[in-house]
Amino acid sequence: MSATFDRGINAFKEVLDAPIASFFSSCVHCGLCAEACLFYTETGDPKYTPIHKLEPLRRAWQQEYTLLGKLAKLTGLAKAVTDEELAEWGPLVYDSCTLCGRCSMVCPVGNDIAYMVRKMREGMSAAGHAPEGLVTATTRAIQSGSPAGVKWVTVQAQIKRMQAEFGIEIPVNQENADYLVLMSSWEILNYPEYLGAVGRILNQAGATWTLAQDAYEATNSGIQIGASDLARELVGRIVGAAERLKVKCVISPECGHAYTAIRWEGPNLMGRPFGFEVKHILEVLDDLRRAGRLKLKGTLDKPLTYHDPCQISRRGGVYEQPRTLLNQLAPQFKEMADSGVMNWCCGGGGGVSANERAEPLRMTVFKRKKAQIEELGVKTMVTACANCRVVMEEALEHYHMNVEILGLTELVAEHLDEEQ
Repeated sequence: MSATFDRGINAFKEVLDAPIASFFSSCVHCGLCAEACLFYTETGDPKYTPIHKLEPLRRAWQQEYTLLGKLAKLTGLAKAVTDEELAEWGPLVYDSCTLCGRCSMVCPVGNDIAYMVRKMREGMSAAGHAPEGLVTATTRAIQSGSPAGVKWVTVQAQIKRMQAEFGIEIPVNQENADYLVLMSSWEILNYPEYLGAVGRILNQAGATWTLAQDAYEATNSGIQIGASDLARELVGRIVGAAERLKVKCVISPECGHAYTAIRWEGPNLMGRPFGFEVKHILEVLDDLRRAGRLKLKGTLDKPLTYHDPCQISRRGGVYEQPRTLLNQLAPQFKEMADSGVMNWCCGGGGGVSANERAEPLRMTVFKRKKAQIEELGVKTMVTACANCRVVMEEALEHYHMNVEILGLTELVAEHLDEEQ
């Protein structure tokens, strides 16, 4: 046995908590989770059934913590989990699961399968079977502060660009601000206009805000790879900056897993509650709207639809806010057949987009989203996750679809009534 395999099995034992034990015990093997998973629906391959992806973890639980499982292991009637088996299971755990949670929504006994996959990844990561792309991204995040290797000098360049383009001041390291604004690597590199949009919106609302030089990146690849210690370090940088600057609220950007990491996982990873609020940018926009501080004018007069990012809508509960804004801004807004908490994933969340090995499968499963778009016949789609946006833009290009994708925050900024 290798040292890494021993660490992986020990990690399995550590993550086998009461919820996972109850989930495995209560599973009725109905297979409903398969029909909720786009990796199964778009391939028809039963190996992509969500609960099946957890088989090594289930056997570890059974053989370590159940009487019949222990007896079967002692008598040789049950096969112990091996390192070779974990290596074979890697593509199922990392390539064919975006942690979207749709399978959990349909489970008749309420099993949170996405939670279980997250926990299984901890053992896989410890055993050395995480994909190279995710390992590299996480290493870069720890070393440079960003999974894409984005350094502060790059952020400074984008700050100067946005200040010149929109005529706004972008504060840095300002104490006692209402908001600490975070960004993901994609927003810094691909969609810097997001920063300009946030600045224009908050300035119009009369809110004080700031960036932090030592905590500008919101993406947490430690969550995606299954390394809680690394996830804790990345969250800790944001918490440290927020506390040092004494801000009232941290704004998670248009990034699904960043929101999960800082809003829902953050206090658990840090082992204590935060002394500040954490809100997704859509929640902040809706707060400002309800308070009468978000003044908008004009509409986007063309048919469009909205893609619900899984971690924001299904896992995070932020699905009414974007619709309130879109109903105000887009009179021809149309819902997808499956929308809100039951919308289909873009196919690239949970670290799948950073996993080069998974790209062919990712393109295959995008057929589900492709069908949703084609059914509506729209040529414009709005979303609120930069990772979804990148993944879908690549897939739309792959399938030669003439569909533009807009960020909701930028759409709101384009319709600000700045004369008020």
